[in-house]
Amino acid sequence: MKRTILLLIIICSLGFIKNTSAQKKKTSESSNLTIEERVEELMQQMTLEEKIGQMCQYVAIEHIRETKKRMKGKSLIEDDQAGMYPGMSIQELKQLVIDGKIGSFLHVKDAKEANELQELAMQSRLKIPLLIGIDAIHGHALIEGSTVFPTQLSLSSSWDNDLLYRVAKATAKEVRATGMHWTFSPNVDVARDPRWGRCGETFGEDPFMVSQMGVAFTKGYQGNFGSQNILACAKHFIAGSEPINGTNASPMDASLHQLRTTWFPPYQAQVKAGVYTFMAAHNELNGVPCHGNSFLLTDILRNEWGFEGFVVSDWMDIERLYQTQKVVPNQQEAVKMSVQAGMDMHMHGPDFLQPLQKLVKTGEVDQSRIDDACRKILKAKFLVGLFDQPFSDIEKAQKILFNQEHKDLALESSRKSIILLENKDQLLPLDNPKSILVTGPNANNHRLLGDWTLPQPEENITTIYEGIKEVFNTADVKFIDSGESLLNPVKNTTIVAQEAENYDAVVVVVGSNSLRYERQEKTCGENVDRATLNLLGNQLELIQAIYQANKQVIVVLVNGRPLATPWIKEHIPAIIEAWEPGSMGGKAVAEILAGVVNPSGKLTMTIPRSVGQVTYTYNHKPMNFFHKYVDQPTSPLWEFGHGLSYTSFQYKDLHIKNEKLQPKEDVILSAEVYNTGTVDGDEIVQVYIRDDYSTVTRPVKELVAYQRVSLKAGTSKTVTFKIPYNQLGFYNQNMEYVVEPGSFTIMVGGSSDKSKQLVETINIINK
Repeated sequence: MKRTILLLIIICSLGFIKNTSAQKKKTSESSNLTIEERVEELMQQMTLEEKIGQMCQYVAIEHIRETKKRMKGKSLIEDDQAGMYPGMSIQELKQLVIDGKIGSFLHVKDAKEANELQELAMQSRLKIPLLIGIDAIHGHALIEGSTVFPTQLSLSSSWDNDLLYRVAKATAKEVRATGMHWTFSPNVDVARDPRWGRCGETFGEDPFMVSQMGVAFTKGYQGNFGSQNILACAKHFIAGSEPINGTNASPMDASLHQLRTTWFPPYQAQVKAGVYTFMAAHNELNGVPCHGNSFLLTDILRNEWGFEGFVVSDWMDIERLYQTQKVVPNQQEAVKMSVQAGMDMHMHGPDFLQPLQKLVKTGEVDQSRIDDACRKILKAKFLVGLFDQPFSDIEKAQKILFNQEHKDLALESSRKSIILLENKDQLLPLDNPKSILVTGPNANNHRLLGDWTLPQPEENITTIYEGIKEVFNTADVKFIDSGESLLNPVKNTTIVAQEAENYDAVVVVVGSNSLRYERQEKTCGENVDRATLNLLGNQLELIQAIYQANKQVIVVLVNGRPLATPWIKEHIPAIIEAWEPGSMGGKAVAEILAGVVNPSGKLTMTIPRSVGQVTYTYNHKPMNFFHKYVDQPTSPLWEFGHGLSYTSFQYKDLHIKNEKLQPKEDVILSAEVYNTGTVDGDEIVQVYIRDDYSTVTRPVKELVAYQRVSLKAGTSKTVTFKIPYNQLGFYNQNMEYVVEPGSFTIMVGGSSDKSKQLVETINIINK
């Protein structure tokens, strides 16, 4: 009898265990539970090691294999940019996934590898899927066969927030199709130093514009977190884009007033827009590395702004706390400093889990900090639907990458972003030329793709020479290779100049090279900073030689940062700033040369005359140029907001609805914009304010609104703006945000340069 009872107890117990396990699995997958409830159900089952495992990110297997092929010897071991784990085999890395000690990967090659990694995760005890991140900065360009959109600086030159939203949405579809769920974008650094190689990753120099466009990107990426959406990441928090010597990751000192006026607004806007992840900056801020800065990661980001997502470190920057910045003596102390400051995920590698686990067990880091980080990472995985479907459809991915809709969007983006800087004697558009010579180091290669791209199929990319040949299909279009190296140029300028003599037009394509896979020739992009801003190599010499032979010269700039080219501005009749216009950029440039497309892009970074003018921004303080330079003009080469058209625009009837503004009352203004030329075109209407007198000095002008307007030739449109009352404010001496009584000047026009475009000012009394 006892034996029978015992057997029944065992059977019941086994049934209970089985039912409980089934119930746990059911509840973790149940659509009846909220995401928060599903997260908590998982948290209750996880060990400390598994929770920290979710905070660990590694580079993927194929990336390691390809790195081993590319790099050898000492550089393979010492170069932390290579993403290598010396002493760890591929099988050991796979086992970490199976053991639940890795929660995220980056640098995954394609959908096939993504699925293989998720298969490993499905072998783990709790079957928690992997969150896979990628640097999809301007399209999914690190994946072969994807659509490469213009770089962020290029896109910002369109002044079209809706366009940027659509680009981000298309990028999200391609990222998701390849089994990835998270992009390290948008970069909402405010670019104020063109020596810095990463200007091309930004939306320019104005905090308001960077805020607006960054939000458009994040909303396009994340949407409502459906099956075609991805997590966005606001980076790099903070102030790394005005480095002390122009080089990436160098120190930055900034007052609290400057932080709140210039650097914080784009990031605060990201939090309001619901961005789910943040990335800390490489640099130190006022002597404290951003990766260990609790003022930034906790006091401001979480406590003041209410950020609810998670923070990821940048590449190996926790390690740099002791290796380079020397604020702690070893890796364990670096992990402690960073995690306590508010870091939630380590990019990348093995030197994180064990030190952090030890710190928790010794009581130096409270486990609540681990629980908080893990909880947010798990929530991210639920938000993007990973628990419901961790795998991607490889065949479907091929149909989404570089599809016709995305190609059309890439072409539209390029058309709207390219800037006509100069057009003396209306050389452009070219009127049925019989012959065109195309030359220059950037004329017939993939440098128009920009940084954060890997090699793309030749058939997917239209170079500038190819675009000109396609669009000017009735002309004799010839290409001469002038040599592609910018650092070690071949001196063949005389030969090219002799050939140029008899052509109706000569297009010379110059600039910089941001392609990371051309490592030895890279002159721009991440970690490629400069002490000068001139054209490198013999590019200027080439242009000068051609100009001596043929005055019908068009210079096209393909570059990732502003370049100081005063001789070119003075002499060359037509200059086009193409920035890095992406997959379809060559066709877009050709269409503008032909007049098929009327150029409409405008600068979002001031272009200086020389490196000596750095830092030069349009929104400088009143005393910036109280005294003038002795050796060159004080004015920039081209001002913020500048850009020409094949038509002309005129502004009239600036009207302010309420000249006497009451507290909390918005400013309502309108202006009539006329297309006074003979060509249809788009104008970018820009609104600036000036607080005429304030208790703290304010910029000479500040952008507060902009709108892209399409106008048929000979027509006009009334453009209306509503400027929120709070946008007139600033931080006073007590660091209080106030709108002070007094007069404001309102400026409306097609540029920040009052002498050229801004047509009228009016005083607003705020009492």
